[in-house]
Amino acid sequence: MQAFLKGTSISTKPPLTKDRGVAATAGSSGENKKAKPVPWVEKYRPKCVDEVAFQEEVVAVLKKSLEGADLPNLLFYGPPGTGKTSTILAAARELFGHELFRLRVLELNASDERGIQVVREKVKNFAQLTVSGSRSDGKPCPPFKIVILDEADSMTSAAQAALRRTMEKESKTTRFCLICNYVSRIIEPLTSRCSKFRFKPLSDKIQQQRLLDIADKEHVKISNEVIPVETVDGVFAACQSGSFDKLEAVVKDLIDEGHAATQLVNQLHDVVVENDALSDKQKSIITEKLADVDKCLADGADEHLQLISLCATVMQQLTQNC
Repeated sequence: MQAFLKGTSISTKPPLTKDRGVAATAGSSGENKKAKPVPWVEKYRPKCVDEVAFQEEVVAVLKKSLEGADLPNLLFYGPPGTGKTSTILAAARELFGHELFRLRVLELNASDERGIQVVREKVKNFAQLTVSGSRSDGKPCPPFKIVILDEADSMTSAAQAALRRTMEKESKTTRFCLICNYVSRIIEPLTSRCSKFRFKPLSDKIQQQRLLDIADKEHVKISNEVIPVETVDGVFAACQSGSFDKLEAVVKDLIDEGHAATQLVNQLHDVVVENDALSDKQKSIITEKLADVDKCLADGADEHLQLISLCATVMQQLTQNC
């Protein structure tokens, strides 16, 4: 910005020649331009179907479909974090290329409203659009669009019924990919119109290898240990102090340092069960709260609020002994 202002201000110096002016402008813009940091979860997301890990059966079938530049309606189901969303995004990139990807793909995730109105308006309007154009690399471009509905099992029954009618009506120009954790929550008229693929949980070995590969590429040194025991002990000590302000500060530091709330819940469970200072009744109250928090975290609840709620329960039980 300073270079721009300097260039437009009145100056007594002789004007630059055309070539020097262009060079100066290019140099200043190059210096001011900074690459935006990309989260690793996006940076290392599979760019093609072959890069999807540990889902050999799904990849094999999808590759056959991609060879013919065609796709059926899809239903991906399985545990979270198994690559369902990454797989369909990678397949869409292979079909449409980088240039047409954003024009041909509509992705709705859990943060979007999932009522019947959205299906009738946003999804229906996108599905009715005609498609045209060709890829710049000369590869065949399929004459359809893709609508990705992530966490489709959270849609209401009325919205799913409306989606069924849209799938039938726009079958020539649009393909749908429904992604869910629980296939039993999808109505039968939808499942019968889709090719179903189950994504199996990733083995610990596959996850470890992937993390080590990313750490090596990013030049990050990591150890085999998880959350330090001292961290869990610090949370437990804050709960024993009886001071909510101290407890809140410890939890905030945990979140700011990037510790996973689910991992902390698992380790706190072991500490509580093995603590001889707590009675069986106190242990049962805390473990019941641990289960509630674990369920809320799995459903996407705020980690900070859930940890505060959990630790407050632990502090209440611990201070009863004082």
